[in-house]
Amino acid sequence: MASRLGQLTPTRELLLNLTLRDLRGRYRKSILGWTWSFVTPLSTIGIYIVVFGYFLKVQVPPGEPSGFHNFPLFMTCGFVSWNFFTNTVNGSMRSLLGNANLIQRVYLPRQILVFASVGSALITALIEVLALVIVMLAVGNFVLPWIPLLLVVLVLQLMFVSGIALILSPLNVYFRDLEYITTIGLNLLFYAAPIVYSITSVPMTAHGIPVRLIYGLNPTTQFVNCFRYLLYDLRVPPLHDLLYLVAVSLLTLGAGILVFRRLEPRLAEEV
Repeated sequence: MASRLGQLTPTRELLLNLTLRDLRGRYRKSILGWTWSFVTPLSTIGIYIVVFGYFLKVQVPPGEPSGFHNFPLFMTCGFVSWNFFTNTVNGSMRSLLGNANLIQRVYLPRQILVFASVGSALITALIEVLALVIVMLAVGNFVLPWIPLLLVVLVLQLMFVSGIALILSPLNVYFRDLEYITTIGLNLLFYAAPIVYSITSVPMTAHGIPVRLIYGLNPTTQFVNCFRYLLYDLRVPPLHDLLYLVAVSLLTLGAGILVFRRLEPRLAEEV
């Protein structure tokens, strides 16, 4: 794993340029440009507050020990983590196919195209986190002491989504239907993670089956929970959850590197 990642060191400037190219492409010819990357998450949080806080008045358990009680921001904490995951998955699916000319004409480590897509999603996630932190402080939930640990969780999720991206991006070159299957899978996975509801809604057991334990094996569930622990509850996530995420992130990144290395040789012929 270290040797494969080390190959990217001489091309870090290219990686940065490709990441910035992806970001610039989103806001090309728009009047506000990159300002939209900050305005969009703020407006989304505002919509959640109005719709779920004042019209639907959905209730969730208060944060423990913060005592904070705000469903729109409870849901937003989950959406920030989820958006990082889905933006990476969706971006990586086209990262190789969208650069077919570059792959066929120029020699470069092909994984750099995937990491550029992941880097773009990471920058978007950081902007969304900043917007959420500003709103949390504005409503009186003092999240600043928990930011360093939140960055650690973001690094773990970065490793996890990078592994997923390294698996899906070459597979989508060989099997074009994978993009549509993944879209359906993401829709199902959205409701299989506690994004719009609390994990306390999931029963501990059902018919002797440890439902919540099985439910918690979903890595997206644990990442969403960690975001909520830090930004909503204002407490350290359970140690076993963090250790589980460390193990899953390392294994997923390692698997992604192995899969990409196995499928890389014929990419130029298939794209």
